[in-house]
Amino acid sequence: MCKYKRIVLKISGEALSGSTGHGINSEIVNRISGVIKRINEMGVEVAIVVGGGNFWRGAGAKDMDRTTSDYMGMLGTIINGLALQDALEKTNVETRLQTAIEMRQIAEPYIRRRAVRHLEKGRVVIFSGGSGNPYFSTDTTAALRAAEINAEIILLAKNGVDGVYSDDPKKNPDSEKYEELNYIDILNKGLKIMDSTATSLCMDNRIPILVFGIENPENIEKIILGENIGTIIKEA
Repeated sequence: MCKYKRIVLKISGEALSGSTGHGINSEIVNRISGVIKRINEMGVEVAIVVGGGNFWRGAGAKDMDRTTSDYMGMLGTIINGLALQDALEKTNVETRLQTAIEMRQIAEPYIRRRAVRHLEKGRVVIFSGGSGNPYFSTDTTAALRAAEINAEIILLAKNGVDGVYSDDPKKNPDSEKYEELNYIDILNKGLKIMDSTATSLCMDNRIPILVFGIENPENIEKIILGENIGTIIKEA
């Protein structure tokens, strides 16, 4: 029995690059696609928001106009979206790629009602191009799209960490892993798991966030089946 009916899966660009940190690792993409296929066949409606940090991090470009840099990052998310779509369709999963910036030759423009209809028909929908606006992260896009399509939860897939910790577990072996937090904890403690805009948007719309490690993509399926994995962030 599936715990969730409609989810938003947020995958960072770095998660698609494997251990290299840049580009696309086809083996990782195929493993993730295989898991998405299985949960799709269980009847779970899957929407994916993909980042672009394996190609470009907009906020990290110091000598470039921030708006230009952010748009470059959005283009990176579209490349990742195409790679995921290709991998999913090779496993016979019907998929639709939607972009927040119009690019009609390669993807549909983002239209909320159309996205919901695709989900209802059992198609996997990939949201790329961020929100279409500079100064907003793809975490914020995940929160926004989850609210728009009435998703039950955001599964926040992280590379190199299996939940939320009190400190960087790589630098501080004594850091504590949290099993459960509320939104205010994330904001007050300054935990860098999601930016404050995304966290606030989830809080305002009561959308739970589950943070887990993507190194083992099978975690996605385990979460859907109700296993306690990672850290859940929800109302107090």
